[in-house]
Amino acid sequence: MNDLLIFNDENFLTQLDSAEYVGGRYKLRFYAENGRPSSAPTEDVETYYFYPSGGTIRDKEYNIIEYFPKYDTYRGFKPPHMQEKK
Repeated sequence: MNDLLIFNDENFLTQLDSAEYVGGRYKLRFYAENGRPSSAPTEDVETYYFYPSGGTIRDKEYNIIEYFPKYDTYRGFKPPHMQEKK
C-alpha cells in the first residue's frame, strides 16, 4: 500500500489530482520533519500549500519552504485546474 503522506513526486502529483484549487493554491498533507515535508514517515503530519504559479510550497504560516522549477506553471507545468477536462 502506498502511503500518500510520504513526500515524493508520485505522492505529490497524486494528492494534487484530488486536491481542491482555491485562492491560487492547493492544500496538501505530508509527514513533517523540522517543519518541512518528509520523505519518510514521522509522527507529525502537516498541511502545506502548493502555489503552481511560482512552483512553491508553503507551510501552515504561508512561509515559502521549497521551490520546484518542474512544478512551476511559468516553466510549462500544467496543474489539474489548467488541464482540459475529458
